[in-house]
Amino acid sequence: MKTIFFNLIFTFGFIAMANEVAHSQDQVSFSNIDRYKVANMELALLASEENRVVLMGDSITEGWNWTSPDFLKETGYINRGIGGQTTPQMLVRFRVDVIDLQPRIVVILAGTNDLAGNTGYASIASILGNIKSMAEIASHNGIEVILASVLPAIDYPWKPGLEPAPKIIELNEKLKTYAQKNNFIYLDYYSALVDGEGGLKVPDYTSANDLVHPNKSGYTVMEALLRDSVQGVLGK
Repeated sequence: MKTIFFNLIFTFGFIAMANEVAHSQDQVSFSNIDRYKVANMELALLASEENRVVLMGDSITEGWNWTSPDFLKETGYINRGIGGQTTPQMLVRFRVDVIDLQPRIVVILAGTNDLAGNTGYASIASILGNIKSMAEIASHNGIEVILASVLPAIDYPWKPGLEPAPKIIELNEKLKTYAQKNNFIYLDYYSALVDGEGGLKVPDYTSANDLVHPNKSGYTVMEALLRDSVQGVLGK
């Protein structure tokens, strides 16, 4: 009986370990670490841009490319958003898409897809931990950090029924506290875009069939806040 019991423990332990390894491999496989490889190489060949600003994020960041492309023509902004990504996936590619570009500033906008469970359940603590890791890696490399709040949402259309609004508030409060303790700028997109129910304002800042991604007007609000935050860093 003891032998069977210990064999069961070993078997379940091995399965758990295998699942953990597979999950880690999935994070690397789907991190799209080479997505911006060519663009990064081209930037490396240019003279160092003194005030480069890298935007690290998911589809909300990436969406600037087609929703408000004129903004990215401004000197120094480099978009490194990839749709659908969670914070561990961003962390995997953080060195090649941020550190190696030697920016003056990194703006980290992350957490939406973690709360949506895109790569499985993620606790508030684990999401915060990944964002902290990115911020601390950047700071250690002499890069100024701007931490953006998670955007408001009452639902995720691709994962309905999660009711993320309270979790977004909780994560944002912890992000703000962490930013203040470490002298990072906290970029409060949430307060500027939220409606009375904890979501993005419809139709002001998003469409009724989206609820997550800003429209042109939403990005315009975000751009003004971002410029102010960047100027706050550059004016130090």
